[in-house]
Amino acid sequence: MHAMLPLLDKLAFPAIRRGQLQALQINLTYRCNQRCLHCHVNAGPTRTEAMTDESLALLHQVIDAHSVQTLDLTGGAPEMHPRFRALVEHARREGLRVIDRCNLTILSEPGYEDLAQFLADQGVEISASLPCYSRDNVDKQRGDGVFDASIRGLQQLNALGYGQPGSGLILNLVFNPQGPSLPPPQAALEADYKHRLAEDFGIVFNHLLTITNQPIARFGSTLVSKGQFNGYMQLLRDSYRPENLEPLMCRSLVSVDWQGYLYDCDFNQMLDLPLQLPELIGRDRPHLRDLLGASLDGKPIVTRDHCFACTAGQGSSCAGALIE
Repeated sequence: MHAMLPLLDKLAFPAIRRGQLQALQINLTYRCNQRCLHCHVNAGPTRTEAMTDESLALLHQVIDAHSVQTLDLTGGAPEMHPRFRALVEHARREGLRVIDRCNLTILSEPGYEDLAQFLADQGVEISASLPCYSRDNVDKQRGDGVFDASIRGLQQLNALGYGQPGSGLILNLVFNPQGPSLPPPQAALEADYKHRLAEDFGIVFNHLLTITNQPIARFGSTLVSKGQFNGYMQLLRDSYRPENLEPLMCRSLVSVDWQGYLYDCDFNQMLDLPLQLPELIGRDRPHLRDLLGASLDGKPIVTRDHCFACTAGQGSSCAGALIE
């Protein structure tokens, strides 16, 4: 591996291609009740971008027309989109697995008091961001009071059955590092989380998902301002493992932005790198409507240097580490 590092520094990320489409990850809105330092979407309370009814209608058609198995809802806080519940209900009626990327604090926001019950009633899988089991670390990254609100949200979800053995209600927590470093081994950190959260707060959950911070948007700007960007990129390159290429989420997932345009992943969406469909002559930005007639199998995936974040160390995806 060390003998290849200088070569990696000179090469672009390896070329990869798509397999069968299995999941749609929908960025419903950039609006959020938080403004986290690591957020690659630059979401926040003042953002107004939100998917239109026209795009949502197309999304329903895509769900009905394809053998998509998973609808992964993200933002911002996806629950703040006014059509969030209707979309969840449609997808569940069609038998899709629905994942809500929940920041936990939304559960206690005015007007969302019944949100946790709705998610439980619909059998929605929750991936909840909790970057540490320490109050100081969480509040430093996500804002004062976020840790306590997150703990209350987890206890509320536990009371409804989330994370409880045999309930069928999946509650996963999401960890990302505080700064320019790779996540620790996922299995060991999960065991630590489960011990600390159970002992300190009586909280249970299913799995911990570790995600590497992407050197883009708000986090990338922070790295640049601190003179850490080049060092972090070198760490990602030095930690590259080719065995992480095969299970990359972009092989089976399409990311959809709030306007209905398509990308290979959420990170490419933030960098304005659209999914490539060569048959769309004269148009380089495919839309949801194009999924009604196009096959993605074998299509090239748009890659850049930020993709090394997904292949560094144990790998990283929205489902956590790629390998142990």
